[in-house]
Amino acid sequence: MDDTVVAALAKWPNVPHCRGWLGLDARGDWYLRDDRVQAAGRFPQAKGSRLEHVGLREFIERNYACDAGGAWYFQNGPQRVYVELEAAPWVWRLHSAAADAEVALRSHSGLAAVFDSAWLDEHGRLFLATDLGLGLVHTLDMETAADAIACGRWTVRDALCADLPAHFGFRLSPASDPSP
Repeated sequence: MDDTVVAALAKWPNVPHCRGWLGLDARGDWYLRDDRVQAAGRFPQAKGSRLEHVGLREFIERNYACDAGGAWYFQNGPQRVYVELEAAPWVWRLHSAAADAEVALRSHSGLAAVFDSAWLDEHGRLFLATDLGLGLVHTLDMETAADAIACGRWTVRDALCADLPAHFGFRLSPASDPSP
């Protein structure tokens, strides 16, 4: 977490949380969701404005974390901004030198991760469990994932999309389910 964020938390410890204003889609893009967008529907059906500012995206990603109840948030100074997730808390980018080589995993925020298991949902989406948690494989990296599966590096298990949050301990929508 940024030093400025830690200092703000110490200075203003009781700032109310914010819900519904920030979303992370299945491609690892951040969306700002004002009152009008929130009134139009839940994320991702009503996405909002894609965040383009590189510095702001990097600040969000450096201060992205999970609370004890499995809700992901961005610590914005003294305020916790809970994130609406389209699919999972992470979106994985895959890198491999060759089809039969080890696959390096990086999150949408640039963090390295260690593979644990692979899960295919009923929509044909591939999720990877890692030391950081569960994430969706970015659509542009499915060929690399297919190579890892074909050469036996990864064994894929079936999963129902609706079961993944409870199984891996995260919440898709802290705005619609603000507990705890």
